[in-house]
Amino acid sequence: MITLRKASASDIPALHALVESGYRGESAKRGWTHEADLLGGQRTDPQALADIIADPAQTILLAEDNGALAGCVLIADEGDRNGKPIAYLGMLTVSPERQSAGLGRQLIAAAETHARKLGAASMEMTVIKQRRELIAWYLRRGYVDTGREEPFPLDDERFGLPKSRDLVFIVLAKTLQ
Repeated sequence: MITLRKASASDIPALHALVESGYRGESAKRGWTHEADLLGGQRTDPQALADIIADPAQTILLAEDNGALAGCVLIADEGDRNGKPIAYLGMLTVSPERQSAGLGRQLIAAAETHARKLGAASMEMTVIKQRRELIAWYLRRGYVDTGREEPFPLDDERFGLPKSRDLVFIVLAKTLQ
């Protein structure tokens, strides 16, 4: 049975291990979606997770299956843009062994519910442009390509070691009802 709860500082070691296993290295390749072919190095680090957890404008929701960490998602209150409150969805992670079973959809739904409670009119996210299969998955969940792009931090090892220099983020968005 899946339960959701807000992450706390005591969750950082397990949360860090989950995120790294879902995005980088050989463990990530057991799932259908990962960045291991695009980036080496780390996806995040314990200090970055601690900073997120300590920030009242950000929340990491954890999905546990009978007490075992199975997934997570970050929701950040981005404030207003053009008079509309915006939330950001990030770090959606499902353990590679659990992918394709609906947990990602559950986490997105929980993130959107959380964003609505914050008063957000829309949810945005950035996805590496080369991750076409993942982008298609988000489009099937009601997100749209805004046409905006943002640079990938190519020279900041905190976000990974690029295997090519052409990485760029696209911005996807969804209106929250």
